[in-house]
Amino acid sequence: MSFLNHNQIEDYNNKGYVSPINIFSKQEAKEIREEIEKIEKKWPEALTGLNRNYVHLISPVFDKICHNSKILDAVESLIGKNILICGTTLFIKNPNEKGFVSFHQDAKYIGLEPHNWVTAWVAITDSNETNGCMKMWAGTHKNEIKHHNQKFDENNLLTRGQTIENVKIEKTNPVILKAGQMSLHHPKVVHGSGLNKSRDRRIGFVVQSYIGTNVDQVLGKMYVQLARGKDTFNHHENVTIPSELMNQKDILNRKKANDELSKIFYRGSDKIGKY
Repeated sequence: MSFLNHNQIEDYNNKGYVSPINIFSKQEAKEIREEIEKIEKKWPEALTGLNRNYVHLISPVFDKICHNSKILDAVESLIGKNILICGTTLFIKNPNEKGFVSFHQDAKYIGLEPHNWVTAWVAITDSNETNGCMKMWAGTHKNEIKHHNQKFDENNLLTRGQTIENVKIEKTNPVILKAGQMSLHHPKVVHGSGLNKSRDRRIGFVVQSYIGTNVDQVLGKMYVQLARGKDTFNHHENVTIPSELMNQKDILNRKKANDELSKIFYRGSDKIGKY
């Protein structure tokens, strides 16, 4: 069993995040990276743009990650034993590109209420200050959701460039992870990440998010899988696990899920971004 200890839970409650949490070995992380690059080589559009989302619906490898018992034990420590997988995203920053993530709060646009949910950020490569690791503004989850401006910067990896202005970097803490480690963060904690200034890719696989079965989607429809426990609320659409890599039926399931996700993310916006 890999439940969080008392100090880790206190960290999460006080800061809004907890890290690092050991999940995979360095070799296992390398094999996951190889799966990504195999997909990119054989199906060049399969992980780009909107298709960076819901990767677990088209790849058994990523589905297995979502159902990993170490991850679920840690998640259960924070949101309880009845857990749904709500969505996944690949955040890839290639070297010599200008991709960044503006400071934001996940809860601003995602429509999941109440906030009994947590985002798992799994490092497939090392994630550090050189290659653009996440930075967290500790304690901000205890306050109200802040005002966000909508910017649509072409280099911003967020859907609509949602940005909390004037965040002082000195107030934030880097979330440094080795390949195979994970962080968990609260939906209201302010976070972002900078440029990859290294010579290698920075890859994170993000379960956004693990939600308690009591959590509803108040802005639209979500496609979920039961990860642990029982769902007596039945707020969401259930979707099957992938039968094989890039199976046509699974690709269609991902498209349906992505179409609904776009409606949620761009609700109230007069512009649609590339994600």
